[in-house]
This record gives sequence, structure tokens and C-alpha cells, in this order.
Amino acid sequence: MKQAQLKIDREKKLSKVSKNIYGHFSEHLGRCIYDGIYVGEDSKIKNINGMRSDVVDALKEIGTPVLRWPGGCFADEYHWKDGIGEKSKRRKMINTNWGGTVEDNSFGTHEFFELCEQIGCEPYIAGNMGSGTVQEMSEWIEYMTFDGESDIANLRRKNGRDKAWKLKYFGIGNESWGCGGSMSPEYYSDVYRQYQSFCKNLSGNQIYKVACGPNADDYNWTDKIMSRLDPNWHLNAISLHYYTIPTGDWGKKGSATEFSDAEYYSTISKTLYMDELITKHSEIMKKYDPNGRVKLFVDEWGIWCDVEEGTNPGFLYQQNSMRDAIIAAINLNIFNQHSDVVGMANIAQVVNVLQSVVLTDGEQMVKTPTFYVFKMFKPHHDATLISSEISNVSTGDNQNEMPALSCSVTESEGGIFATISNCSLNDDITLTINQGNVASAQIITAGSARSYNDFGEDEKVTLKDYADFRCDGDSTEIIIPRCSVVSVKLQ
Repeated sequence: MKQAQLKIDREKKLSKVSKNIYGHFSEHLGRCIYDGIYVGEDSKIKNINGMRSDVVDALKEIGTPVLRWPGGCFADEYHWKDGIGEKSKRRKMINTNWGGTVEDNSFGTHEFFELCEQIGCEPYIAGNMGSGTVQEMSEWIEYMTFDGESDIANLRRKNGRDKAWKLKYFGIGNESWGCGGSMSPEYYSDVYRQYQSFCKNLSGNQIYKVACGPNADDYNWTDKIMSRLDPNWHLNAISLHYYTIPTGDWGKKGSATEFSDAEYYSTISKTLYMDELITKHSEIMKKYDPNGRVKLFVDEWGIWCDVEEGTNPGFLYQQNSMRDAIIAAINLNIFNQHSDVVGMANIAQVVNVLQSVVLTDGEQMVKTPTFYVFKMFKPHHDATLISSEISNVSTGDNQNEMPALSCSVTESEGGIFATISNCSLNDDITLTINQGNVASAQIITAGSARSYNDFGEDEKVTLKDYADFRCDGDSTEIIIPRCSVVSVKLQ
């Protein structure tokens, strides 16, 4: 069996791991909102004010800290006034980005805040800069956050909400380099300065402004945005979007559950690229913002596969396998390790779209392997990253070689918490940790990287207690099985 060591320096405390790294993303896309989250008050599916109770309970179970809405590409064709007032009178529109379906706007601003209140999470709203006006964006913020007397605030009251909501996170445009307007970074930064000027702090509410950042490795975009916007006045964060495409080909991305070993390793290699992206973008950011005031929000990430056979290609519905659990664990460990700059991350998407944490089919709901990774990693929320160094072993095939283990370690009042993933398909690894006194351990694994949870079947991938370790007082020896994610709590 291969050997590796994990050295933890509990005296070397680094950065706070924001719980918002464990955030989620909900877009008006396919069955994410409708059927996935919102079924309406008259549905036979158990709900509270239209929100599926099983989905809300699942998101509470993993401690969902923040939820991004209404997109995505949909955000830049969304006009908020279409989604308020009497539902039968709301304007219907064509969702031109996702399947050409008719959007009836029955889920709008009031419904989104209701959802966040039920989950107990912060709302993160993406504003329409692509097809909307400055006035429209400004009035939406007034509608949501102003507690005084104005026509806009009174319109909110007329629609059933007397007290203003608190809204912290507000994105000004989404993917403005692409579906949000096909802008150059120079043009976007000029327009952004105009729009952000009218995103006012009202009634004590403080807006945390998020600028559209780069697509994957577009380092020029980051450089231009950071050089043209003042971190002291214009923005609090920039976004980063990066998806793991198994084949690297957007036209034929590959199956979520049927893949060769070679495709598995290629996919994991592409996932590990997230570390390089964050490192290089943060270096550019620090050049213009040496005090680190501006944070990086990786507010779209995850694996993007071909849709399941027989489903609408515009709905982006895919299954979720043990491979996805490894992908989630690698990304979350990377975000933790970069928590000095990564202030938020939002997996795409929360229900029925791409790398979802839950899937629904009528009255049924399935918790995916990715769900259990988020549940396992909960002790990292708002904990302190501490220094750790792993002497790794390599894995892969002839085309792709990579480190087998990914890891992050934090400390909180509950003690030290380490999460380790082993992406090898063949090798169990004996990991020696320079800390003894293990309080508990858990594991996520399955018979195959292709295993997944499906409707009407017993779960093949879940979170279980784990006991394959031994302590000798000063150190711990634990087996990290092939294709698994393991957590260890140390007292």
C-alpha cells in the first residue's frame, strides 16, 4: 500500500474559511426553480408557501449559507418588475438562453426572499446590466431595501411585504464578456462604474458590490478590471467562473455516469486546474489591491456533462456520481486553501441542473454524492485555516499524472478538522498524520467512481462513520481508500 504523510502545524493559523465558500446557485434554468424549488402553494407536494419542504430541509441539513439568483445568463434578461404583484397578472417571457421555454415569473423577488428565509441563508442577487437600465437596477435595490416612504417602497408594501429586506451581496452584471453583453473589459468597467454609482445603501443596508470577473483563464480581463476600478470605492469582489468539462469539448462534453478510466483522470486533472486559476488571478488582484480588500467569488463552478438521454438539452439535467464527489471535495479543499482571497463560491447548480446537491422527480427527491460532500465539510464553515503540508503520491494514467490526495485543515472550538480526498482509482493510501487523539472520522465512497444515487433505490453513495485508523498518542495512521473522501476530527 502506498504511503503519505500529513503534517499539521496547529500553531500556524492562516485565514478564516468563510462559510460562504459553501454557497449555492439557483437560476431560472430547466427544473431548478420550478419543480426543483418552487411548486406553488396548491401543489400536492409538501410545501411551505410554495417552496418544496424536502428541498428546503436538505439545504438546511448542509448549512447552505448563501444562495445566488436569478442567474446566470438569465439574470441579464430578467426584469424584476415582471416578477412582483398578482401572479396571474405577471408578464410571461421567453427564456432565450435556456430552452426557449415560457417563463411565467411566478417565482420572483418576494418568493426568493421567502426561500432564503426558510433556508436561513443570505440572498445574493445578480442584477441585470446586460439588457436593463441604471434606473431599473437602482429601483430594484430601493424596492428590496428601503424602509422609508417612496412610491417604490410602497409598491413593495402593496405586494405584501411591509418591512424592507436586508440584502448584502449584489452582482452588477453576469458573464458580461459573453451572454451578459459580449463586452470588452474596458467597456464593462466603464459601464460598471456608472451602474454601481446608483446601487445605494438605504435604510442602513450595506451593499457588497460584486463585479463581473473573468471566464476561466482570461487573465487580461482581471488585469483590466482591477486596473480601472478603485477597490476603495467601486467594488468589494470580482467573480470567477470555471467549469470542469470532462472531454474539454463544449460540443461533446461526456457522460455524467458512463466514462472510461482515462476520461476520469482527464476530468480530475481539469478540476485541479482551479488551483492555478485562483493563484494567478489573485496575484493580479494583489498587484492593484495590495491590502486584499477585493475578494474573489467563484460563483459558478462544478462539472458540466452532456444532458441525460431523453431530457431537454436546454435544461442541463445530469446525474451525479462518485466522481462528482471527488470533484466537489477537490474544489472545496482548494477554496479553503485560498480562503485569504476566496470569499465566496457557488456550485452550479442547487437542484436538477449540472452538479446539483439534490435531484427531484415529482414527489421524490434524491441526495447526490455532492450533497454528502457538502454535509461532511460543514465543520469548515467559518473555521480558521491552519498550516498543513502533505507529502503526496501520484496517480493517473499515461496521459494524465496528478497528486492522488487533496486536503485542507481547519481549527474551531470543536478542534481540528481535516478533509482528504483520494482520486486514485486503484490505490488505497496509508496516511500518517502528526496528530493523535482522533475524535471521529467519516467517509464517502462507493463500489465505483460511476456509482450514483437514483430514484426508488437505496443510496449507493452516502456519508458513513469510519474507523479504519489507529492512534499512538503522537500520530494517527488512517487508510484513505481509493476513490473516496475522508474527514478526520482531532481533539
